[in-house]
Amino acid sequence: MTEEKEEAIKLGFVVSEFHRDITYQMEILGREHAAFLGATVTRTLYTPGTFDMPLAVKKLLTEGDVDAVVTLGCIIEGATEHDQMIGSQLTRKIMDLALEYDKPVTLGVAGPGMTRLEAQERVDYAKRAVEAAVKLVKRLKE
Repeated sequence: MTEEKEEAIKLGFVVSEFHRDITYQMEILGREHAAFLGATVTRTLYTPGTFDMPLAVKKLLTEGDVDAVVTLGCIIEGATEHDQMIGSQLTRKIMDLALEYDKPVTLGVAGPGMTRLEAQERVDYAKRAVEAAVKLVKRLKE
């Protein structure tokens, strides 16, 4: 009797280029953690900022070649409440997309309301977002 080999979970990454010094580290940690968990990052789309992520998320979900999408970025506090608005709209829209396409879209975006130093300290949020995506894909298949 042969054992069925479990097919690797296919992840899409959407990575913000804004604050690239931080999001680059998040991307590397996310890729390493995906490999550790036996998942494969099959597509990566880069966006100018976190505000632009929903369209890239939708593209990955529409094309159907991923089991889940992981968003990676950071929203650093500025002189206005702009960061709060960006964070609120981003999270709402990616939740809507997950429900619309019946696939996990996880939030690996640190912030809003944090300093650059706090953002640097939170680069490991990428690992949490990857782990959440992998766990949710597995649990939804049960």
